[in-house]
Amino acid sequence: MKIGILTSGGDCPGLNAVIRGAVLTGDRHFEDEFVGYRDGWRGVIENDLVPIPRRRVRGIGRQGGTILGTSRANPFHDGQDGAAIVRRAMEAEEVDALIAIGGDGTLYTANRLFEAGIPVVGVPKTVDNDLDATDYTFGFHTAVEIATESLDRLRMTGDSHHRCMVAEVMGRSVGWIALHSGMAAGAHVICIPEFPLSLDEICAHVQSAWDRRRAPLVVVAEGFQPRDAPAGLMDYELDEFGRPRFGGIAQALAPLIEQRLGIESRATVLGHIQRGGEPTAYDRVLATRFGMAVMDLVHSRRYGRMVSLRGTDIVDVPLTEAIDNPKAVPASRWDEARALFG
Repeated sequence: MKIGILTSGGDCPGLNAVIRGAVLTGDRHFEDEFVGYRDGWRGVIENDLVPIPRRRVRGIGRQGGTILGTSRANPFHDGQDGAAIVRRAMEAEEVDALIAIGGDGTLYTANRLFEAGIPVVGVPKTVDNDLDATDYTFGFHTAVEIATESLDRLRMTGDSHHRCMVAEVMGRSVGWIALHSGMAAGAHVICIPEFPLSLDEICAHVQSAWDRRRAPLVVVAEGFQPRDAPAGLMDYELDEFGRPRFGGIAQALAPLIEQRLGIESRATVLGHIQRGGEPTAYDRVLATRFGMAVMDLVHSRRYGRMVSLRGTDIVDVPLTEAIDNPKAVPASRWDEARALFG
């Protein structure tokens, strides 16, 4: 078979390991030919692709980013007939099937294409860990490691200057990175979208830490807003998929804390640094296993499905299970973390 691979959406540690796992498996067991579409769906739309022979994936499993490039292009943008565009591109290069590696937007597009008869399978990817139907996504572990190290450094600065440090981490509309990195770093309060605290509650936890002569550390997920937030506190632009471009809540929250408590407060946004760098060993292994397993989906022609982690096993599920609802932090995990606040 001739198989097309694309990486779409935000970059993520482990993408290259997926590509390597798929190409090595396809080459060794099925004698497949691979091409990679540059910059996600944009490459499919513009028929911009490059061959991926086995020698091209040599040693890439440990590299961050993606050798194929990525974008947030959408073949259905502005009412276009995305299925016709993709079908023409595949027929022009005699591509038999597509492997789409990405998050909710990418997999939503893949499912629309499948419903229109395009042979496509998916690999779930997001540093935010917000995709349903899989226990974990590769990239999340690396992002948590990076965030935790950064929070440890912020605590040292906060301790030295007797300041409240407010750190914003990624997560979109869920709080998985904030929860895990905040617990690991010993944050005095963690703010996540699923269980919005009020400004009074946040300040009470900050004051409690301050009264014990600690420099308070507040970890806030980018999609968080206080339950009693002033009107218009955050106003986000939308991307091509109609999703808000989060960012900036830390800069809004820090001055509110300082104004209410009189404690000098500084904001830090970790931002895209959480996406970069080499993947952890855990993410390399998970991504490689995903890449190997997705080849079974292709050759058994189980299109419209994606690989998934359940416990320690790799299984496959319909794409619809990943895109119906984001995977939110459950109340049980929130209660665990909240017991440590203050």
